[in-house]
Amino acid sequence: MRVEIWSDIACPWCYIGKARFEKGLAEFAHRDDIEVVHRSFELDPNRPKGAVGPVIPMLAEKYGRTLDEARGMEEHVASTAHAEGLGYLTEGRDHGNTFDIHRLLHLARARGRQEALLDLAYRANFAEERSVFDDGVLLELAVEAGLDADEARAVLADGSAYADEVRADEAEAAALGANAVPFFVVDRKYGISGGQPAEVFTRALEQAWQERTPPVLATLGTAAAGGDGEACGPDGCAVPGA
Repeated sequence: MRVEIWSDIACPWCYIGKARFEKGLAEFAHRDDIEVVHRSFELDPNRPKGAVGPVIPMLAEKYGRTLDEARGMEEHVASTAHAEGLGYLTEGRDHGNTFDIHRLLHLARARGRQEALLDLAYRANFAEERSVFDDGVLLELAVEAGLDADEARAVLADGSAYADEVRADEAEAAALGANAVPFFVVDRKYGISGGQPAEVFTRALEQAWQERTPPVLATLGTAAAGGDGEACGPDGCAVPGA
C-alpha cells in the first residue's frame, strides 16, 4: 500500500508531520508493506532563486508582526518540534526558493535515496546552520545521502532537470484539493491534512488496509482525524498557541 506525502523543505509542519507519521507508521502492523513516496509542493514558488534572507524578518513581514512576536512564533514551533525529538533552531535560519531542492529530491527518488536526502535537508534547514538554498550545501547533502556528486551537480546546473516531475507533483496536489502542506494521501483513498498526531496516521493506515477498495479520496480533517492538523500554505504556517 502506498502513502504519498506532499511537503516543502521550508515548512516546519512538514518536518514535524514527517516525524509524527513515522511514529504512527511504526505502530502499524503492516508497516513493512507500506511504500512511502514524497512529492513536491512549493510554498513560495514565485520567490526568485537568489532572494534568500533570514527567517525572523520574513515571518514578521508575512504575518504583520514585530520581530519579537515573530521570534515568539518560532519558539512555539520549536517547542513542538522538540517534543517530537527534533532539533529546531529559532535563530540563524534562512528562507528562499525550494525548487532546486525538489528537483534534487526527484533525482534522489530515481536513485533510491529520497528518504535519506529529505531527512538530511530537513535537519540542515531546521536544526543546523546550513543553508539549503546554497548549491554548495545541496551538493554536500546529496553526497551525504549517497548520490553521485557529478550527477547531482549536473542536475543543479540544469534548471530543467526534473522540473517536469516537480510541476507534475504540484499539479496533482492542486487536483486533489491540497492547498497546504503537509498533505498525506493513503492508498489514494484517504487524505490527511496537516501535522496530525501519530495515532491519526496509525488509524488511517489501519482503516485503508482493511478497506482495500477502488480509490475514492476522502479527507480526514475534523471529526475523523481528531481536529485540523497544523499546516503551511502560501499565506503562512499555523503556529501552536498563537
